Amino acid sequence: MKIIIHGGFFSESSTSHETKVAKQNALVRIAKDSYEFLKTHSALETVVFAVSQLEDDELFNAGIGSQIQSDGKIRMSASLMDGFTHKMSGVINIEEVKNPVQVAQVLLDFDDKVLGGSGATNFARKQGFEVFSTEIPQRRSEYEAKLASSGTGTVGCVALDKDGKIAVATSTGGKGFEIPGRISDSATVAGNYANEFCGVSLTGVGEDIVSGAVATKIVTRVTDGFSLKEAFEKTFNELKPFDGFAGAIAIDKEGNIYHQDSHPSMVYASFDGEQSAVFN
Repeated sequence: MKIIIHGGFFSESSTSHETKVAKQNALVRIAKDSYEFLKTHSALETVVFAVSQLEDDELFNAGIGSQIQSDGKIRMSASLMDGFTHKMSGVINIEEVKNPVQVAQVLLDFDDKVLGGSGATNFARKQGFEVFSTEIPQRRSEYEAKLASSGTGTVGCVALDKDGKIAVATSTGGKGFEIPGRISDSATVAGNYANEFCGVSLTGVGEDIVSGAVATKIVTRVTDGFSLKEAFEKTFNELKPFDGFAGAIAIDKEGNIYHQDSHPSMVYASFDGEQSAVFN
């Protein structure tokens, strides 16, 4: 069993040392708690559990820590993919839901698996997800002062369970000040993808990640026989012509864990039951 999570990128210009340390500590705690959860649950259930914890922590740009868009509203996106069934579900630009990844989980059982905007929000209400204001004072202050982050905040998790099944989940609060209706990579196969060979979750600039089809390329290359390292290197080299801004975490079917970013520094934590690692 293996698990790895990420908390997006640090903004060197606006993130204090204390905040960096707090993020690192939170990631270690969530990675360890999620590994304990993984012992008695599937990879799919575990990635939802882990990403829900990240959505519940205002340190991260997802759930209650989400950025505010140019019209003053918060809209979030999230998705998950079951590497065993090859099924993916997601929500795009959903509003006033505490845990978008949990709405995505419910959608796995429906024929229509990706919903956006008011349709996603209305679906959540019908499924019993209560109205929950995700705005926190810090985000409002950033919005009013035009100091929101540069669009590099997302959270995600990849897990490999005791049965060898892989799952991945990704959630974001957006880049801040975006045009309403803008779609990130987090609920697409560019930012969140898995099969029986590999699972990958992305963070960074969504437009660059979609242009590079990053998650899909990495998983496809591992499926075709590349090692994780080789798949990452080739895919990230393909981002260089347009200076693509991305960071990715992954686990393959052998339990190998890998990460890479094109513009330091992505923060992530992994845990395998004996050793934990956290990096920025």
